[in-house]
Amino acid sequence: MASYSGCFLVVTLAVLSQFLLAPASALVNREFIDANCQRVKNKQFCIQTLTTYPPTAAATGLLPLAEAVVGLAISHCEKTAGFAAETAKKDATLKTQFNECHDAYVGILASLKSALLELKDSPDTANYDVMVSGDEIRRVKGLVEKNTDTASKTLMEMTLQMEKLLDLAAGATDAVDDDDENLHRRA
Repeated sequence: MASYSGCFLVVTLAVLSQFLLAPASALVNREFIDANCQRVKNKQFCIQTLTTYPPTAAATGLLPLAEAVVGLAISHCEKTAGFAAETAKKDATLKTQFNECHDAYVGILASLKSALLELKDSPDTANYDVMVSGDEIRRVKGLVEKNTDTASKTLMEMTLQMEKLLDLAAGATDAVDDDDENLHRRA
């Protein structure tokens, strides 16, 4: 009897360890992430980002996923706006360009926050708000992409990352808005 319970304990621990020690990406419900990533330009970036960012990996539906994706974009936007503002203060030669870039990021931030508020009741409007942010990205690129200084290169890298995150956010808001196809996936 003692050997049976000992074997049962060992087998139970072995099975449980497979779940407890499994990589986080193996535990991710990919259904919602895949529905989002089908709608973006860079599918590999989408899958890599959404499966490794805990709030998106833990999403239980398309709406919570979209909220997490837009939240990620907001976070990056805030950091980039702050970088542009600080650089404008520190470097007189870049002040005008970086103040304009800061203004562009403030506009993107307003659009993303608006999208987050509208997501549940009007996902098509939320998607529009995300999409129009692309205009501001083009504005920033036009201001700094030809500069060779370190700050401009850094801002350009941050802007390219923001562009990718906006694509993910547009995909996420579109997935929420796709009533016919994805109604059963919403939380």
